[in-house]
Amino acid sequence: MEFNTVCVIGLGYIGLPTASTFATSGLKVIGVDVNLTIIDLLQNGHVHIYEPGLGQLVEKAIQTRNLIISSRPVQADAFIIAVPTPFYGDKKADLSFVKSAAESIVPFLQKGNLVVLESTSPPLTTIDILVPILERSGLTAGSDFSVAYSPERVLPGQILRELIENARVIGGIDQASAQAGKDLYKTFVKGEIITTTATTAEMVKLMENTYRDVNIAIANEFARLADRFGVDVWEAIQIANLHPRVNILNPGPGVGGHCISVDPWFLVEAAPDITSLIYTSRIVNDSQPDFVVLKVKEILGELAGKKIAALGLSYKPDVDDLRESPAIEVVEKLCQAGALVTAFEPYKTDFMIKHVTMAKNLDETIRDADLIILLVNHTQLKRIDPFQIVDKTKARIIFDTVGGWNPEIWKNAGFATYRLGVSER
Repeated sequence: MEFNTVCVIGLGYIGLPTASTFATSGLKVIGVDVNLTIIDLLQNGHVHIYEPGLGQLVEKAIQTRNLIISSRPVQADAFIIAVPTPFYGDKKADLSFVKSAAESIVPFLQKGNLVVLESTSPPLTTIDILVPILERSGLTAGSDFSVAYSPERVLPGQILRELIENARVIGGIDQASAQAGKDLYKTFVKGEIITTTATTAEMVKLMENTYRDVNIAIANEFARLADRFGVDVWEAIQIANLHPRVNILNPGPGVGGHCISVDPWFLVEAAPDITSLIYTSRIVNDSQPDFVVLKVKEILGELAGKKIAALGLSYKPDVDDLRESPAIEVVEKLCQAGALVTAFEPYKTDFMIKHVTMAKNLDETIRDADLIILLVNHTQLKRIDPFQIVDKTKARIIFDTVGGWNPEIWKNAGFATYRLGVSER
């Protein structure tokens, strides 16, 4: 199946790189978003997302006129839905963006078209929710047009490379739909393209992130156990991983991002009676920020009025993505306990958190602090030289929650050093 035009709905962390990659690969692409601020920024040559190389890629795509930014869909050979799928407070999937995007396609859907859902979704979303909406066009899925599910499987900070090089799974509502999806993505994908059913593809994405979540949960529990037993969890993990069949991940202040912290809940929602392990892992990781705050209280005592410098707010190192970030939750909980928090996120210095003083640089963050807490392993934060900052801050206590700092170096610089998963009995 040949494609000349593609309409990508949703220009976020996945939609914009995908649209731009298709455009620079020779297809005519209409990038659609309902956020008028995003549209205005892109049309004026600005990118609203930090991702290495993305700005240059978008600029190239627009300059060649292969990428047009719009607030509404148009007729195209293929439609890709790449909108958010957050969850409600009760951990239920919010598919309203997916539904709205599908509804926006209906007036433009024609025979021979392909519709691909990329948004991470609960099992059976493609068949039970997407297809019925698209068939409001009067056309029949499978015979008149093709429908497939193809989840993104990329790492923030590496999106542009992994979008092209990673293996791609295409799940069709029938074999012809899966093949149509494969024909579309082979425009730029160099990795293996695997075809399967739509529901299998949905499961694959959820399984990948749930696997990670479960493994992070056991690492976080190991950190709590080490704290209780007077063990250095970082040393213990390093030794345990010398076993050829063991690969324990590192603990931290929790699990964030739109994928790993969200996707397991889709499985729990779909089958609560048979997902007890997944549910428990989610509870462990969701409660990790509380454990971090508890340790801060043990270090400082009463938190009311104590000044804390929080370094890093994104959900993972070296990205500007703050979605579901456990670092933000830690900061908010410290404020609720009465602490006066100044925070520094080097990749998003204009971000605002209620009751938190946001600093533009490191010196401003640490100046009046009683304690410095490292919440994200950003490269520039890991490289902080304690000997260079010791005279710039009142703080003489640090708490490393991500294993980013060498404790001996900090001790030699005059700081009392505390680490997640490390305690003295």
